[in-house]
Amino acid sequence: MEVRPILSALLRNRAGAILVALQIAITLAIVVNAVFLTQQRVEKIGRPTGIDDQNIFSFNSTGFEKGFDFHAMVREDLALMRRMPGIIDATPMSHIPLSGSGSSSGFFSLPDKKGKNEPANIYRTDDHAIHSLGVTLASGKTFEPENIEYVSKESQGWPATAVITQDLAEGLFPKENALGKTFYDDQSKPIKIVGVMSHMHGSWVGWDKVGQVILAPRVGPGPSTNYLVRTAPGDIDRVMKDTENALRKRDPNRVLDDFKKMSDMKRRSYGGDSLVAVTLSTVTGLVVIFSSLGIFGLATFNVNTRTRQIGTRRAVGARKRDIVRYFMTENWFVTSFGVVTGCALALGVGYWLSNQFGLPRLDLYYLVGGVLGLWIVGQLAAWQPSLKAARVSPAMATRSV
Repeated sequence: MEVRPILSALLRNRAGAILVALQIAITLAIVVNAVFLTQQRVEKIGRPTGIDDQNIFSFNSTGFEKGFDFHAMVREDLALMRRMPGIIDATPMSHIPLSGSGSSSGFFSLPDKKGKNEPANIYRTDDHAIHSLGVTLASGKTFEPENIEYVSKESQGWPATAVITQDLAEGLFPKENALGKTFYDDQSKPIKIVGVMSHMHGSWVGWDKVGQVILAPRVGPGPSTNYLVRTAPGDIDRVMKDTENALRKRDPNRVLDDFKKMSDMKRRSYGGDSLVAVTLSTVTGLVVIFSSLGIFGLATFNVNTRTRQIGTRRAVGARKRDIVRYFMTENWFVTSFGVVTGCALALGVGYWLSNQFGLPRLDLYYLVGGVLGLWIVGQLAAWQPSLKAARVSPAMATRSV
C-alpha cells in the first residue's frame, strides 16, 4: 500500500488527526503513570506484615476500683485466656501493631548518641509476644519469664534486653550479626539483643521504617492495658465473643472495650492506599474509554466524508480488504504519532511526580506496555469504521455525488 496517499489525506484533514493524536498522547501519559502508581499501592497493601494478622484480635481492659491490683488482673486474665479453647496464645501489649497508634524512639549503635541512629516502633509486652503475634524468630530466643519487668509507675529508659526485627538489626549493625550485641536508647542505657525476628510491621503502615520494631519485656504500670489474642484459623469471631463473656464474668468491676480484629485495623490503616488505587483504576478506565471513542469518531468521520473516494476505488478494482487496510493504516499513523508524543509526556510526568512526591521513577516496562496497549486499542477502535468503509459499493458512491 502507498503511504504517500494516506499521509496526503491526513494532511488535508489534519485538524481532527492532530486532536486525536494529542488525546492519545495525554491518555498514554495518564494511563502509564496511573497504572504504575496503582501497582505501587497494590504492592504496598499486599506486602507481608510478618504477623498472623488474620487470626488476631485485641481489646483494652481498665480497672477503676479502690485498691485495684493491676498486675494481678493481668496475670489472672492471661491465665484464663491461655486456657480457653481456640486461643493459641495471648499477651499484654502497650500498643497494637498495624493499628495506627504506637510509640517510637531513636536508638543508637554506640553510647552517648553516637554511631548508627535508627528509629523504631517499641512495644512493651511479655514472654508470650512472639507466639501471640505469630512472628518468626530468625535467631536467638524470646524473653525468659523472670526477665519481664512488672512496673508500678512510668520510668525513663527501657529494659536491659530486647527482641528486634531484622530490619532494625541491619540498620544498627550493617553486615554484622546483631544477636548478642548491645545498642543504646537516647539516655545511653544499654540494651542487649536476645532475639532477632525475621520480619514484623509496626503501627504506622505509611512509615518508611515500619519494619523496624522492638519488643521490650515490660508490663505496666496500668491501670489499663491492651491484650493481643491469637486464635486458631477461622475461630476468631467465636473466640472474641467467648473471651469478652469470660472476662466480664471473672471480674465485672472493670471496663472492657475496643474489641477489634487486626485484619480490620490493617484494612483501615491501608484505607487511603486502597482509595487511591480504586480512584486511579477508575480514572484509567475512563480515560482509555474516551480515547477509544475519539479514535472511533475520527475513523467514522473519515469514512462518512470519503464515500465518493471509497466508491471510486472500489469501482477501479479495490477489494474490501484493501479498503480496510487503508483506513487501518491511516489510523496507525495517527496512533503512532500520539504514542511517540505520549512517551515523552509520560516520562516527563513520571519525573515530576518522582521529584515532587518522592515516588519511585517510572518503570519503563509500564511505558512499553502502555504503548503496545494503546496501539491495540487504537486499531480495535478503528476496526468497525473500516469494515463500514469496505461495505460501500460503487453504485452508492455514484449516487452520493
